[in-house]
Amino acid sequence: MNAGPIKIFLIAGEHSGDALGGKLIEALRAQSKRPLELKGVGGEFMEAQGLHSMFPLTELAVMSPLDILPRLRHIFRRIRESAAAVIDFDPDVLVILDSPEFTHRVAKRVRRKAPQIPIIDYVSPSVWAWRPWRAKSMRRYVDHILGILPFEPEAHRRLKGPPCSYVGHPLTEKLDWIAARDSDALRKRLGIADDAPVLVVLPGSRSSEVKRLMAPYGEAMRCLRERIPNLEVILPVVKSVRGLVEEGLKTWPFGPHLITGEEDKFASFKLARAALAASGTVTLELALSGTPMVVAYIADALAVRIRFMLIAHSVVLPNLVLGENVFPEVLQEDCVGEKLSAALLPLIEGGAERDRQLAGLARVTELMRETDEAPSEKAAKIVLDHLRRRD
Repeated sequence: MNAGPIKIFLIAGEHSGDALGGKLIEALRAQSKRPLELKGVGGEFMEAQGLHSMFPLTELAVMSPLDILPRLRHIFRRIRESAAAVIDFDPDVLVILDSPEFTHRVAKRVRRKAPQIPIIDYVSPSVWAWRPWRAKSMRRYVDHILGILPFEPEAHRRLKGPPCSYVGHPLTEKLDWIAARDSDALRKRLGIADDAPVLVVLPGSRSSEVKRLMAPYGEAMRCLRERIPNLEVILPVVKSVRGLVEEGLKTWPFGPHLITGEEDKFASFKLARAALAASGTVTLELALSGTPMVVAYIADALAVRIRFMLIAHSVVLPNLVLGENVFPEVLQEDCVGEKLSAALLPLIEGGAERDRQLAGLARVTELMRETDEAPSEKAAKIVLDHLRRRD
């Protein structure tokens, strides 16, 4: 029996994968009886667990097709270098973390030249939403998928993809922490009257999103204030787009309360009667906080051109978890102030639509908590089960 270290190569392509990788390494170290020898590509979370990244993760932090195009040559060079490093290291397992545009290209090269290396994919590509044929093609170079959404194992069975296990979304590890956020303290600190309804507005964390959404979101605020004069608005903002947010606020009819940091953000979710949000992971954060929502988004020009490939019934993750459209989505040319305010009013004022969403939010939390183990712990067990045998 091999008593040497377990050789693991991990590749993340952006911040979310790095966070998952850090937790995974920690869980692997706790469960393994052998030391770990790590190599790969990661950021601060993976480096905190002892991985020395081949190159800075920021080189890969591009988000949309339009962002990627100008950097294609550099990205493909990094793909070739990463694949060569995996083959040279000859690990017991390769774990690719999210960012399929980068990580899957590395995995394909590794499988062609070193088919003996097991490959685990942590976070499934959105094959259930668009380009479903990718699932079947993944069988050629992925041995197992660690899904973070409860419907993904069935989706891969239906689409003839690789074996997939639901390990849990990383947000489910924070449920107790989310429940403990003090919304009353935030209300007092911001000077919001006890009887004032609160709306939380989330125009995105990417500059392209903020540029497209601040104007229609501002028009929605104008319409809502006409109907609800004492409405208070909280806008959580991340440092990277604060300047763009402040520029966009110049066209708003009134100034919202700007807040920063995870604690205040989740406290604002608990305080709010409803939320207006861009699509993405924030919709799951709102759902697990029990906050009714309207999702409004304007995609870039290239994404609009290729949206014919979309097969999912919704772009809202909580809707996909439920299998039905409980949370309204207002997209593209419909994303205007009057339509946004019309969708938000019943959630703020109360009634059947709000009650329907509250019931849906409870079901989302129940479905997301299907697994009793922490996601990283369950993921680590599956990775260790797939280690290469060196007889």
